[in-house]
Amino acid sequence: MAGDTLSTWKQLSPSALHHLDMGVAFGLTDVGTIREANQDNFFIAPELALVVVADGMGGHDAGEIASADAITLVHGFIRTAQSQAAPAATDAALHAMTTLHDAVEFANERMYRTNRANHQPEGAGMGTTLTGMWQPAPHGPLFIFHVGDSRLYCFRHGRLTQLTRDQTLYQQALEAGMKEPLPARNLLLQAMGPARDVKPDLQTQVVAPGDVYLLCSDGLYGNSTPEAIAGILARATSDNLPQCCADLVAMAKRDGSRDNITAVLVRCNG
Repeated sequence: MAGDTLSTWKQLSPSALHHLDMGVAFGLTDVGTIREANQDNFFIAPELALVVVADGMGGHDAGEIASADAITLVHGFIRTAQSQAAPAATDAALHAMTTLHDAVEFANERMYRTNRANHQPEGAGMGTTLTGMWQPAPHGPLFIFHVGDSRLYCFRHGRLTQLTRDQTLYQQALEAGMKEPLPARNLLLQAMGPARDVKPDLQTQVVAPGDVYLLCSDGLYGNSTPEAIAGILARATSDNLPQCCADLVAMAKRDGSRDNITAVLVRCNG
């Protein structure tokens, strides 16, 4: 089974420097130290200024199918929407936000339909997290979309900020002030695919020159401190993103990560 899974997994974007309007991007994914197969994936589309990370789940190769399908479906929806007539400037932000919302709903509906066709009950079957950012207009804001517990960070002026909120029972318990024992960290409140409805978190972010954005799966941040992550991002330049991604993966392994590890960095111009 492990051999079949390994043979069918395909990295959606090469680990190479990608040049976007906003800056330079690079991604790296690693099976990690424990897993037999990689169910993470990432995608960088320079022509759309779209960057996405997904962390799949499910038996056999279902997780790797889910992560790739979610990314591919969202990308196709956005690409089609972007090719149509551009809205007036006053409507551009609303149009972009609506496009992202509809893209995520479209991808989830298709994946949910596949699960039901495979006789999976509501809430079961293959699924995936999905976290990404899209800059529909050069020099415009980023539009962020998020389902699950992969993360998007921004490192700006020496400060690391987590832009996404983990959609987990653990995070919900923390925010509710619950005492130990807390739920396991990996119990998701929602994911792409298992349920008919999904509600993505959507937000905008103004880009500043020199920003460094990190999109990552929970295998990267789960055992590491924000200070350790910030220390690596502080060294990021447009030229050394491959080394910084490798350092992030090595950090996660050193700190005891038992999951697949994915890091995508975007270093903005300036």
